[in-house]
Amino acid sequence: MPLHTRLFATWVILTLAGCSSLPPQGPEKDKTYAITVLHTNDHHGRFWHNRDGEYGMAARKTVVDAIRSEVAAAGGYSLLLDGGDVNTGVPESDLQDAVPDFKGMNLLGYDAMAVGNHEFDKSPTVLAMQRQLAQFPLLSANIYAGGRRLFEPYRIFNLGGVRVAVIGMTTDDTRKMANPENIRGLEFRSPLQEAAQVVPEARAQADIVIAATHMGHYENGNHGTQAPGDVEMARAVAGIDLVVGGHTQNPACMRAENVLDRAYVPGTPCQPDRQNGTWIVQAHEWGKYVGRADFQYRNGTFTLVRYALIPINLKHAVTSADGQTQLERYAPAIAENREMLQLLQPYQDFGQQKLLVDVGRSDTRLEGTRALVRRQPTDLGVLIGEAMRDKTRADFAVVNAGGIRDSLPAGTISYKDILKVHPFGNTLVTLDLTGQEVLDYLAHVVQISPGSGGFPHFAGIRLRIAAGAVREATIQGAPIDPAKTYRMAIHQFMAVGGDGYPAMTGHPSYVNTGFVDADVLRGYIAAHSPLQAARFAPGDSVVRN
Repeated sequence: MPLHTRLFATWVILTLAGCSSLPPQGPEKDKTYAITVLHTNDHHGRFWHNRDGEYGMAARKTVVDAIRSEVAAAGGYSLLLDGGDVNTGVPESDLQDAVPDFKGMNLLGYDAMAVGNHEFDKSPTVLAMQRQLAQFPLLSANIYAGGRRLFEPYRIFNLGGVRVAVIGMTTDDTRKMANPENIRGLEFRSPLQEAAQVVPEARAQADIVIAATHMGHYENGNHGTQAPGDVEMARAVAGIDLVVGGHTQNPACMRAENVLDRAYVPGTPCQPDRQNGTWIVQAHEWGKYVGRADFQYRNGTFTLVRYALIPINLKHAVTSADGQTQLERYAPAIAENREMLQLLQPYQDFGQQKLLVDVGRSDTRLEGTRALVRRQPTDLGVLIGEAMRDKTRADFAVVNAGGIRDSLPAGTISYKDILKVHPFGNTLVTLDLTGQEVLDYLAHVVQISPGSGGFPHFAGIRLRIAAGAVREATIQGAPIDPAKTYRMAIHQFMAVGGDGYPAMTGHPSYVNTGFVDADVLRGYIAAHSPLQAARFAPGDSVVRN
């Protein structure tokens, strides 16, 4: 029996008792219960604070402990939930399979988390290890193996007699986002269809139903080419009191009904979304915030009393009258919990020893910010493509925005900086295509919606796109000749159909070079240092009309 099959069979057996039975005690009539739901999402390996002292699990624990103590002292109850994607993003974590992150979550006392798509970034063996390590359930009702659920669909918690069901849901886009080798044999069913079955089942056993999801919060349900998210689920399925979300990595703060506050300022009031009687919250990403939702439950009514996103030592640049710029916190400083620091320090030290190796320099920052690379070409996207072309002698390269996870700093660039950009360990693939095949490939690629992880960046090719179609395409200054052969370089993740790209592994010219993306970028930067960022400016190489 293959390793994947054996592991999945074991996981299914371990999760057959996925739902708690009906707790014997119920809420008292005419009694008001105070219930606080704390939440985070899209941790992505940020167990340690960044270079500016922002976020980190030690400061997070200080906040969570204080709120728990406050709530308990007032006679209330609390739950700590996470919206998924613990894995991938910071090399110190990636090198250690997120062990420090799951241990930190144990110390924080998480009650449950949704399974995110990045939980499948590593092998099934690693995920099995993480499940064993976690002292809380990983929940997902819509992931199946062999026709049976792979994870617990929900867990019921008894808070002083109030029964709270927490249901897990995972975006069905995982099937195109994850490496196929890591999800072989798995089925990602529609969360909306699964919720239609599971919510009534959980509601029959509980007084309150919360969905911990990794599906995304899309303004007014406008999810583009992405799978439907929290708004669509709340509209389609009645009976969910609260959605604790993740995946889109934005604060779900509303400026008006169905209008997202895209300019939300940390520390200011946040109005969560409300759809079909369901509250929807999301705490941005990386542990930048701890979300706090204070509710009252009385005689079957679950009422939101107040909501806040608590910034974890987040800072912003302030320029003084004399022109000096410095960073200031949005809110008073939060001390780091010593017990958490002692737990995590050895992991941080180990990672630093492996990663703080200088590779080269750049005259200015190369842009890889998520909000930008998923909507427009950037210099970093071009740099990555040029590095791929240089290594493979390709005529052109295509880079998916979802494979660009951070920016490169101005000044010294370390190996750690490069691994933050490329944490997945993707290998480079080459394909020798006729000009007509290139045009057919581009016709598909340019239809990928801006804002998605599939948004394409190009190197070595110029395009004019109008009404979602390629109107002009040139390589080396000449129009693409349908009869000529061109070499294309892409990542293996894209070649297998990830992020909605055409699957190319069956093409006769398909070659997996074995070159790892981070090492390719590292070698190119070292050979061309100091980098002049202007050389990689996309300019008008891709014009969309």
